Amino acid sequence: MQARRHLRDATVGYQPGPPPNLADTATRGSLTPAAVDGMVRLAGYWRLTGAEACALLGDVSERTWFRMKKGEGSRVLSQDALTRVSALVGIFKGLRLLFSLPLADQWVRLPNNGPLFGGGPPLERMIEGGIPTMLDVRRHIDALRGGL
Repeated sequence: MQARRHLRDATVGYQPGPPPNLADTATRGSLTPAAVDGMVRLAGYWRLTGAEACALLGDVSERTWFRMKKGEGSRVLSQDALTRVSALVGIFKGLRLLFSLPLADQWVRLPNNGPLFGGGPPLERMIEGGIPTMLDVRRHIDALRGGL
């Protein structure tokens, strides 16, 4: 109860700023390190192969992915890649809130008979469907949590 009150007090008067301009290279450059760190951690939790991580990121080669994992290079992620990482981190967070471990981290690989997944694992559907499917999966997880 006290945590809820603290959260309420902390958000009183909060006005979100405008969303970041992802068309701006400098903005993307400032967001890239956190996005790469988040994706590397997510790949570890979900046990993604290099090919799966690259497919989820969209326009990243395996060579670049391995450099990113090592913290090498200064590549600025594209608007597309940052959007993908944002959706994936949201899915990860939602799964961790919805399920206990290890199910939260295994969920993306498990067959799912829901209409969105057609019996296949969510990971395969997200790789096949790109950003639109990732956003659908995120909304699905949020709805399961009661957020929609």
